[in-house]
Amino acid sequence: MPHGGGFRIYPARAGGTSVKAYYSDHYVLLLPEGHKFPMAKYALLRRRVEEAGMTDLAAAERATDDDLHRAHDPAYVDRVARGALDPSELRRIGFPWSAAMVERSRRSVGATAAACRAALDDGVAVNLVGGTQHAFADRGEGFCVFNDSAVAVRALQAEGRIRRAIVIDCDVHQGNGTASIFAGDETVTVAAEIAGAWA
Repeated sequence: MPHGGGFRIYPARAGGTSVKAYYSDHYVLLLPEGHKFPMAKYALLRRRVEEAGMTDLAAAERATDDDLHRAHDPAYVDRVARGALDPSELRRIGFPWSAAMVERSRRSVGATAAACRAALDDGVAVNLVGGTQHAFADRGEGFCVFNDSAVAVRALQAEGRIRRAIVIDCDVHQGNGTASIFAGDETVTVAAEIAGAWA
């Protein structure tokens, strides 16, 4: 969704085939009043896409521990799951801990992995709830608990679907967590610097 809150709905693909779009906006975090994260945007986006009739919408499956461990420190994943993050870790993430936070984070990651698999099969697919590029291997940051791009790339590699990947991050804040997770890995290129050139 471009800055400013607007977005453009494009027509269906040639031949009338729809694009698979994955969502998990029904997992909502109850945030304190005045919290700056716009949680409602995901449901609004799905509603607009659904009204356009151009997508085959599918609820996201949750990422498992095994999925997450490919990109994240198992001790961190365990602390998130048990609600054992310390106050400084939660401040860095920006969300209060809850079971809903954990489930929403797993579903967001699962949606990106599913969209990547569908894109390999169909040529294009989208995740309406992804973009958690600020999560590092051992910590979350900037409203990002788990790194959906990193987990998805590792899943596709583990499944033998891809050998190499490029992650193009267009967020003006850049994908610091993604770049850290793949640092020194010649099979994955993170092109986050492109975002800086556009800012």
